[in-house]
Amino acid sequence: MDLNKTIAVVTGGASGLGEATVREIIGQGGKAVIVDLAAERGQALAEELGGNAFYVKTDVTNEVEVASAIDKAVGKYGSINTVVNCAGIGIASKVLSRKGVHSLDRFSKVISINLIGTFNVIRLASEKMIENEPNDQGERGVIINTASVAAFEGQIGQAAYSASKGGVVGMTLPIARELASYGIRVMTIAPGLFHTPMFEALPQEAIDSLGKSVPFPQRLGRPDEYAHLVRSIITNPMLNGETIRLDGGIRMQPK
Repeated sequence: MDLNKTIAVVTGGASGLGEATVREIIGQGGKAVIVDLAAERGQALAEELGGNAFYVKTDVTNEVEVASAIDKAVGKYGSINTVVNCAGIGIASKVLSRKGVHSLDRFSKVISINLIGTFNVIRLASEKMIENEPNDQGERGVIINTASVAAFEGQIGQAAYSASKGGVVGMTLPIARELASYGIRVMTIAPGLFHTPMFEALPQEAIDSLGKSVPFPQRLGRPDEYAHLVRSIITNPMLNGETIRLDGGIRMQPK
């Protein structure tokens, strides 16, 4: 697929990895729909990027809102051929602690946004993608999900987060196999430690310390490096049904 023909729905597109992805796609001549709950940031980003981007306030766990956002994308640009799922949250909570047992509501919320929300977008977007005319490679679209190295090496306190991201990894291959007959590829990226808004509250000393835990390069990943991998996946038709770690070689310790 050509980036200048990309019409992407990017969830979590108003900040962090999603924002970098939107900027990459627009910078390469494509179009992007920013799907996010952060209305002020989303609208400001769309206005900055001009007519090849627009913002739709959307809760990825809400079937009606996601369907509406996708319909608006198709209505404005004629079709969609790319989805990048970046929407997600993380919490730190032990199963058992001095404060008591892990909140079931908090566990459910993480699963709902990170896993069910990702699946919700996949299923509704793929329904539109199958209507696309295939390109000369037979492709109708590509779906790129975001997991985490926590799917493989979850740390203490990450039961909910690891379960949600492990679910994203686990559904990548079966969905890729199912959608292959339509010419739609499905991939997942598992980032390591990336400098996203969740790190903004940390002092620089703490950020530098976390960066030194990465074998090479010894720093936090940059959102544009995530977006660079998105670009590679979009343009390489042999990338399908796989999860790619993007982590500088890190292997997370128990805590």
